[in-house]
Amino acid sequence: MPVVVVESPAKAKTINKYLGADYTVLASYGHVRDLPAKDGSVDTEQGFEMTWEVDSDAKKHVKAIADALKDDPVLILATDPDREGEAISWHLREALTARKAIKKDTAVSRVTFNAITKSAVTEAMAHPREIDTPLVDAYLARRALDYLVGFNLSPVLWRKLPGARSAGRVQSVCLRLIVDREMEIEAFRAREYWSVSADLVTPRGQVFEARLVSLAGKKLDRYDIATGTEADLAAHAVQSRDLTVLNVEAKPANRNPAPPFMTSTLQQEASRKYGLGAKATMSAAQRLYEAGLITYMRTDGIDMAPEAVMAARDAIRDRFGADYLPASPRMYKNKAKNAQEAHECIRPTDMARSTETLRITDADQRRLYDLIYKRTIASQMAAARLERTTVDLGSDDGQVGLRATGQVVLFDGFIAIYEEGRDDSADEDEGRLPQMLAGEPLKKEAIRPEQHFTQAPPRYTEATLVKRMEELGIGRPSTYASIVTTIQERDYVSKDKGRLIPQDKGRLVTAFLATYFPRYVEYGFTAGLEDELDEISAGSADYKAVLKRFWRDFAAALAETADLRISEVLEKIDEVLAPHLYPPREDGGDPRGCPNCNAGRLSMRTSRTGGAFIGCSNYPECRYTRPLGPPGAEGSEIGPDGRLLGHDKDDAITLRDGRFGPYVQRGDASEEQPKPPRSSLPKGWEAADMTLEKALALLSLPREVGPHPEDGVMIEAGIGRFGPFVKHGALYANLKEAGEVFDIGINRAVDVLAQKLLTRGGGRGAAVKAIKELGAHPDGGAISVMPGRYGPYVKWEKVNATLPKGTEPEDMTLEAAVELVNAKSAGKGGRKKAAAKPKAATKPKAAAKPKAKAAAKPKAKAAAKPKATKKAASPA
Repeated sequence: MPVVVVESPAKAKTINKYLGADYTVLASYGHVRDLPAKDGSVDTEQGFEMTWEVDSDAKKHVKAIADALKDDPVLILATDPDREGEAISWHLREALTARKAIKKDTAVSRVTFNAITKSAVTEAMAHPREIDTPLVDAYLARRALDYLVGFNLSPVLWRKLPGARSAGRVQSVCLRLIVDREMEIEAFRAREYWSVSADLVTPRGQVFEARLVSLAGKKLDRYDIATGTEADLAAHAVQSRDLTVLNVEAKPANRNPAPPFMTSTLQQEASRKYGLGAKATMSAAQRLYEAGLITYMRTDGIDMAPEAVMAARDAIRDRFGADYLPASPRMYKNKAKNAQEAHECIRPTDMARSTETLRITDADQRRLYDLIYKRTIASQMAAARLERTTVDLGSDDGQVGLRATGQVVLFDGFIAIYEEGRDDSADEDEGRLPQMLAGEPLKKEAIRPEQHFTQAPPRYTEATLVKRMEELGIGRPSTYASIVTTIQERDYVSKDKGRLIPQDKGRLVTAFLATYFPRYVEYGFTAGLEDELDEISAGSADYKAVLKRFWRDFAAALAETADLRISEVLEKIDEVLAPHLYPPREDGGDPRGCPNCNAGRLSMRTSRTGGAFIGCSNYPECRYTRPLGPPGAEGSEIGPDGRLLGHDKDDAITLRDGRFGPYVQRGDASEEQPKPPRSSLPKGWEAADMTLEKALALLSLPREVGPHPEDGVMIEAGIGRFGPFVKHGALYANLKEAGEVFDIGINRAVDVLAQKLLTRGGGRGAAVKAIKELGAHPDGGAISVMPGRYGPYVKWEKVNATLPKGTEPEDMTLEAAVELVNAKSAGKGGRKKAAAKPKAATKPKAAAKPKAKAAAKPKAKAAAKPKATKKAASPA
């Protein structure tokens, strides 16, 4: 049977249904080879030759494919229809060739399909092709570039910038976007401005709102009314004049639907509507694709197959009626520069299958399918028809002019099923205005001056970040999610209420790269390199020539940093960040002057954990610190020397941030006490809520609860590696809440420990105490009555027998116990010594040579049979 290889078991299972028993469908489980993380994996001296290694987990999958090829030398590579899919197919061919599983007579072909449906798979199998060499070359170039940047730049960061973890060709540029936005926010100064609005009444008693747009015959701009006094004067000017309707204008308008999803817009909309991150969105989409429910999810394309367009129109007609269908199908044209990424849009494979008709149990997958289905259907529906009305109002002397706007939906069209989300609130007035005629007088119900302040640019969400990356040409559909995820996993960026905030390390890395490697974090340079990679995939550029040009300049930039000292780097970065770290003071004083000692100067420093902070030059006499950022950004953050909670006797009690999270500490480390008392914050305790009282309670642990009534050994309560506990000798029992360790009493503690003994059943630690020792079994070994999770039982060596119903443990006798365990042993196949005699009698027979040979033949056949079955079953 021909061997078909795909990436995942789920995809293999779906395809196997369509191909049937005539094919063996196996999964490669993703990439099978990669560049080892060591020097020389890309040899810049030997024409950028790459050394690949088969991943340890992938070896068994490659072996399974090689074994299947022994039965039929036909290999069909059916991995995903993009650059990564083409690379996996190439890697598989190379790895199998190296194993000599692909021979001269082995037929190797490549098939691609944009959707895992029977028709798409059948069509693809009928039109095999060769592996696309330009597409593989583009992958090789991208992988080599990522290796050369990451493997050479990351060590520079480790040596020159303590606490930095890694740098990447695209991730560093993405990080710069977030850091630049944060610096814009910090540099932002709000500007005050005012507006005047009025509630007016028509002759028919209907109230509507209008805003002041001209004053003293002059059109008002946004900042023309700058103060409250000016706003009061403007309001008085409106109040003191009679107003009439000057002009009424109603215009029809159409709103067209958004195009179907491509990768970036799907990630953006899933974030807007459901708060899904890019990684979660792509994971859910991958499962839907592998189940055959949607088309391929990594694409820059928005066009739709003609048969899918007609199917969408049929679904619209059936569900909404002919009025919701445009006269002709809507055609969307791809804008992607790279045709290799411009597959069909992301759409359902069957337009008749709405979310309600499918049994999708996973919540994220269900929501994402619903989003894709509705967007696809909406993209082929009729436009929404609106009426936008503008009413101009004013005084007879022309000194004041007001305007009211309204909008009403006359025909909902595509809005009946779906409306695209927005990153920012809309400014449109969706309400309907009352009927008015030119010349009609208006009464004034209320005049309101309103104060406003300009807003800082918002922090990026994952959706707006992906949108910005797409606008700048940074990254591609297959890389957006991994880039956004990586900078969060590296602790360069954190996420708060969906917004991305750069951390200390992220700011430092960006400042370092912008100072010493400016070209490689430029948006234009990164986008230009992406364009060159697209040219390689289109077959119009040589990938080794691109690598050669890049490495020539990059190697020179690396050489320039070889002699840099850490102190130089910190001084330079401190200088670069100075406008934001030390803004001008209102009193005109030195922005770097220490506010604590008034003698030292502030500068940037790094802590042992790698975080950056602002500290005083008079350290250790002056211990003033503040978090990295402008003054006033301290909040409740923990500085490098901790946050002082208070004092207990002469000891400072501080809250600190360590490798494993926040903790409280008594005093400071010294020669006499290198490890001062400290205690980690238990699960559920927030650093921002910590007080001196809470810290002292934690530092008092473990707490003595009282002596155990049985043996007098002290029971202790504390918080350990696995959470809150009570302890009696070597026996530990967990508590549900951290707060219990401070108030648990002796009775509750004894009960918790007893329950632990019952449920553990003789595990590690203190031995379970017998209820009653009965004596020795006639065949040897002690026999006793033990407490158990499901009631008392008799124990003899490895045999446990439950007590008969109604029998009290204290009433059990040795004779009755022997009967119970013997019966239980016999039921298990002869636990008693008497039952072992037949086994001994059979040994000489089994050892007899003629009989052993006779018995060996059927055993060999029996052993061979399961092997053959396993082999036959393995391809499926």
